[in-house]
Parts: sequence; C-alpha cells; structure tokens
Amino acid sequence: MIRSELVQKLCDDFPDLTQREVEGVVGAIFDSITEQLSRGGRVELRGFGAFSTRSRDARLGRNPRTGEAVQVDAKRVPYFKPGKEMRERLNLQEVTAE
Repeated sequence: MIRSELVQKLCDDFPDLTQREVEGVVGAIFDSITEQLSRGGRVELRGFGAFSTRSRDARLGRNPRTGEAVQVDAKRVPYFKPGKEMRERLNLQEVTAE
C-alpha cells in the first residue's frame, strides 16, 4: 500500500472527512514520527510496532558500477520492530491462507 492508497482507504472509512483533511492527518502523523526519530527518540504504537533508529559504523564500500572502493560515512538508519499483536495476526493469516 502506498501513501495515496492509505489516504483513499481512510477517506472511504471516514466519509465525513474530506480528502484534504485526511491527507493533512496522514502527513502530520508521518512528520511527527520522522521528527521524533531525527531527535534520536522512539515511537511506539501499541499493537502495531515501534520505530527507532540504529547506528551504522563507517565502512569501506564498493561502487557497484566501477568496483572502486568508496568510504561510506557513519549514519543512523530507521528501524521498525513489529508488535506482538501484529506478529500474531501475520502468522494467523499465513496459517489460514495455506
């Protein structure tokens, strides 16, 4: 599902809200999550999962086009850990789909 599909689904589920209002809410949620992570924080949505960041050390990488060694700087990357309820629902769907 992409962002526009999420907005459309929410518009269908909440017909009293305009598409512009739904887009504003979705944007505000994503912006809040991104802002919290950029400050080194953590965002937990009970039953869904938790967003956090992890540090990656600087390393020597390779340019895939030329094969030349390239220095890759240290950086923080986003990390998502699904919640228990999500894991259970995903595994339940796999079992019933077979």
